[in-house]
Amino acid sequence: MRPWTLPSPTIGQPLQQLLARDALYPMLAALLTAPLLAFITLGELKPLAQWQGTDVLAEGGMATMVGVWLVYVRASRPAGRVTHWLVLGLAAMLVGEWVDALDEVWRLPKDMLWDNALEALTPLGMLALTVGLHFWRQEQRVLARQLAQRERFFRDHRAVDRVTQLADAGYMAQQITLERGLGRSGCVLMLGFDGFAHLAREQGLQAADRALEAASLTLQLNLRPQDLLCRYAGDRFIVLLPGCGLAEGECMAAELQAALAQLTLNLHDGRRVRLPVRHALRATSGTQPPEQLLLDLLQAL
Repeated sequence: MRPWTLPSPTIGQPLQQLLARDALYPMLAALLTAPLLAFITLGELKPLAQWQGTDVLAEGGMATMVGVWLVYVRASRPAGRVTHWLVLGLAAMLVGEWVDALDEVWRLPKDMLWDNALEALTPLGMLALTVGLHFWRQEQRVLARQLAQRERFFRDHRAVDRVTQLADAGYMAQQITLERGLGRSGCVLMLGFDGFAHLAREQGLQAADRALEAASLTLQLNLRPQDLLCRYAGDRFIVLLPGCGLAEGECMAAELQAALAQLTLNLHDGRRVRLPVRHALRATSGTQPPEQLLLDLLQAL
């Protein structure tokens, strides 16, 4: 039986254009300015003694925070179905909360109901935001499968290397500590190229970065789902192999070393080269600090 899912509604092309990054903020400015001018023109400013300070701060603060959330979401995500639903929901909530805040300061005639209709945008925006969060959850499940060999149990963007998009040595040390705490055996493997520093000096940092990207992708394709790949420094990669003894780890190390050794690097001058690869392997068990364990691997390499 297939799990129940929400339908996948599409947002029309005109609305997508309005939610584009360069058009969104002018549109929101107009949507917020129009109710303000309407309240000033048609309404009556309440005496200061009738203002409910708590309500004014609460409604105004809510509108401000929703606006901040909207800016962060649109600035940090590319366009797409998830982004459109999130932005649409937050924009509707922003307008509804803004009108609700203005209603605390101005008094409109009783026969005017348009402000109530605009305030009703808040729950409608919550509904659209919920739809966006549902699609965001589906998106995150796909991304989590793609990143399984890079982050394992938790995510920390501060530990991600810019070039390879892999976590760093500090993250690997945390994972080794976690494995020890759970009482599980395993191995840590370090791999590196011979002559990579000379290649970087000769071809430049851009060519070296491309080689590191290709190496990280090659390793990921040859790892098991439960393995973790990180970048130590330079051309040194470290792999956590949970549940592996030293004998099995050596077999996997030989396979990964062979895969990297077959990697062809395309240079600026048209040459295609392959660099020799070395590896070092250690068990994760023991009382040695993880940082020292990684340093020992580096020295052995």
